[in-house]
Amino acid sequence: MTPDASALEERLIALGKALIDQHRARVVVAPNAAESGFWFGGGNMVQAEGSLYLAGRYRNAGDSRVGVAAGTRGLELAIFRSADRGETFEKVASWAKSDLSAGDASVLSIEGAALHVGPMGVQLFVSTEKDGVGYPAGFEDYLKPGTGVWSIDRLAAPDFASLRDAVVGPFLSSNDPEHLHIKDPFVYESAAGQLTMLYCSHPFSWSSSNTGYVPVTDGVASESVPDFFPRGTTWDVAMTRGTAVVDVPLVGLFSDSRARLVFYCGGECVRNLDEHLSAVKRPRGYSCEELGGLAWLPEPGFGRPERLSRYEPMFVSPHGTGCSRYVDVLTTDDGMYATWQQSQPDGSQPLVMNFLPSHEITDILS
Repeated sequence: MTPDASALEERLIALGKALIDQHRARVVVAPNAAESGFWFGGGNMVQAEGSLYLAGRYRNAGDSRVGVAAGTRGLELAIFRSADRGETFEKVASWAKSDLSAGDASVLSIEGAALHVGPMGVQLFVSTEKDGVGYPAGFEDYLKPGTGVWSIDRLAAPDFASLRDAVVGPFLSSNDPEHLHIKDPFVYESAAGQLTMLYCSHPFSWSSSNTGYVPVTDGVASESVPDFFPRGTTWDVAMTRGTAVVDVPLVGLFSDSRARLVFYCGGECVRNLDEHLSAVKRPRGYSCEELGGLAWLPEPGFGRPERLSRYEPMFVSPHGTGCSRYVDVLTTDDGMYATWQQSQPDGSQPLVMNFLPSHEITDILS
């Protein structure tokens, strides 16, 4: 007898909550300061060369409304290596904003990044905010002084040791006012070996965020689909930024399935809003302090994901603003590694990690 959708969704929610366990998580990379506006994350983890490699960016406090050029903001892209299954991490490579600038487009801020290891070697996709690009005709006045346009670049090398010297090349950008800013890449590889890069997009007005995708063949982007996962209708009405697509292990109720979990960051508003004094107290989620959501793809391909966190967020930090975002999940033979940015009592957002062993996953899905 085939389980009904509600039974499957119940197990998926249980798996998601076991992975993003706010109390079992431990800090693996701390930000530059233990205060609001400072974090490390926005990347992913891969397994290669007998080690775990972790990519992310350091961000320092700043106010985008006065221009990111006025401060350090997203100042460093870094890769860490763990040779002891995630117990400790050592920085093995880093890039400053000047390292990622090319031609007349200087980098004002570094945003999300994604690693991929395959037959071509190592690929690193990184999003940056660039000066010298400009807004499309008719929208020039909307570009705030000291700010730029987000796009995604690509670095490629045969191995991690060579990646630091790789040439930065353009990968994906947009001139469409509805999806002008392209950022925060993450990757998914199907069982057949098709690589897809997913990303977050913002309109020219920065008033919302949505998730798109683009197939990648031999390091080249195909035709992009910018509205694959648009923002929701309740707690995530302002933003739905996908961060990870994960194959559900083929065990238990899912032994004959190709279901995938979709983790995303959501928010109710772009800027924090004052609440009515007698209103229900709850974290709303807003820009740079998003909350965590969960959806799933029951069928092959990239149709519209079905939300599992329709009316309220699935993942909320017990500390600070409640921010819990930029989830990534790496599946290995031993289990699944989940990493994410988690708000702390001091307002900072370190990268935290939780490991869920295979036997616990089997119990949850059986």
